[in-house]
Amino acid sequence: MSAYQIEKSVGTYIRDHYRSAVEIGFGGKTIAAEIIQEAGIPILCTDVHSYQTTAVPAVVDDVFSPTLSYYQGADVLYAIRPGCEMIPPMMELAERIGAELIVYHLGFELYENGGETMDLGDILLHRYVKRL
Repeated sequence: MSAYQIEKSVGTYIRDHYRSAVEIGFGGKTIAAEIIQEAGIPILCTDVHSYQTTAVPAVVDDVFSPTLSYYQGADVLYAIRPGCEMIPPMMELAERIGAELIVYHLGFELYENGGETMDLGDILLHRYVKRL
């Protein structure tokens, strides 16, 4: 499956299930975020590197030492193909702000038990933090 299809599926899922979102580690790729934004849902993209993008709002931030104000109010934090070392701080951040954490992993990478697996038919997502 192409990266475009993966990001499209993630963006569509987030669009259909949440009211506000932050993509962590977007790597300059805004396909998922654009789908969310086009639906009128507030979206912010973060990454440790600066990327020139006018498609969606983006800021430089490090999930290992996050600026909480960037994430406050989000229903969901999500990441597409993050390094497994990023999962614990993303979980901590999601729990701290009361958001869910959704991850699309590269291949068969997982963190611990992989959280709750959600089969969307074309991709598998993992929910590591679920709101009550």
